[in-house]
Amino acid sequence: MSSTTLRRALVRSLRRPPWSPEVWRDVRFTASGIPMALPVWLAVTDPNLLFPVLAAVLVCVRPLTAVQRGRLRALREVEVPPLRPPVGLRAWLLGLTWRQALYHLAVGPLLALGALAVLYAWAAALVLATVYAWIWLLPAGTELRADLAGQDVLFTVGGVLLLAVLSVPGTQLARLEVWAARWLLGPDRAEALERRVEEIAESRAGLVDAVDAERRRIERDLHDGAQQRLTSLAMNLGLARRTLKDVSPEAMRVIVDAHEEAQAAIDELRDLVRGLHPAVLEDRGLDAALSGIAARAPLPVRLAVDLAERIAPTVEAVAYFTVSEALTNVAKHAKANRVDLSVRTAAGRLRLVISDDGVGGADPARGTGLTGLRKRAASVDGTLSVLSPLGGPTTITVELPCAL
Repeated sequence: MSSTTLRRALVRSLRRPPWSPEVWRDVRFTASGIPMALPVWLAVTDPNLLFPVLAAVLVCVRPLTAVQRGRLRALREVEVPPLRPPVGLRAWLLGLTWRQALYHLAVGPLLALGALAVLYAWAAALVLATVYAWIWLLPAGTELRADLAGQDVLFTVGGVLLLAVLSVPGTQLARLEVWAARWLLGPDRAEALERRVEEIAESRAGLVDAVDAERRRIERDLHDGAQQRLTSLAMNLGLARRTLKDVSPEAMRVIVDAHEEAQAAIDELRDLVRGLHPAVLEDRGLDAALSGIAARAPLPVRLAVDLAERIAPTVEAVAYFTVSEALTNVAKHAKANRVDLSVRTAAGRLRLVISDDGVGGADPARGTGLTGLRKRAASVDGTLSVLSPLGGPTTITVELPCAL
């Protein structure tokens, strides 16, 4: 903590009167840790209890940590993330307990000792600040009453001043205990980063699923809405084109042009719908969808499919669009005569191998469509590699997880 931060914290603490709820919350929090430190204090004062207390703390380190986490949550509204359960005795001894044991055997008792000192100072300050309230209860002629008779004002002022400044150590002690608990009872940096990576992976998988679901929704809306309306319009224009015989040639020309434009719009919309999410992929699976791509390709495609495992729908969509874009790139740039496409599953991975006999020289670093293919594969934790020497052939290998 820097000197500026410490100075600001002291100023904030001094601004809070000793009777404020925040000060009493800090006092309750620090005082609640004293009972849990009593066994360690007894072990320090009596060497015969050292090893039994040490063994008991190590055995009960997880329940003790749970109690401390509950105390932090109830009295300070601080949530300390729990550690992952250890796997095996060695992991329990080496990877879990040393930080928690350090807290329960050393840091916690020292903080509780500081809390005891603060409570003692609070009690002394209250006694001094209330001299006028209880000095008259002493029997007349006693030595204590005689000693306080001439210094009661001084003791009262000193007690009030002590009450005013005691909020500083109490607050700082509570903050120190919260910091120590987060550092020693919570996950370390490596585990926190591992959890963060898992959360990011889960959120990315959820985002990919959401995008795929939205794509399917748009495909259904276009197929059931705009495409049906255009089809109905084209049918009406075709009917008018065939049945209306008494219209002028100019009007017939307009009807013919509108009919042809409607048919062209239907074809474009059908291609757009197929590009969003092909219905055959959802109805009949990846094998049938890839067979349709191979049949529509502008060059011969030899397809070999061996799917022994179930594939997640999102991964199927990624595989479908990867193959579709790869074949489009081959047709545009490779000058190839044929393409070999192999699709297989093994050990929970989907492996796509796309080979052509073109001129080669494909380089993802030059910003071609291969960059988009690599990003598409990476969206589901997949990989894409390209082997394309000058003169060919070009081989694109894509590996995707079968499940997310």
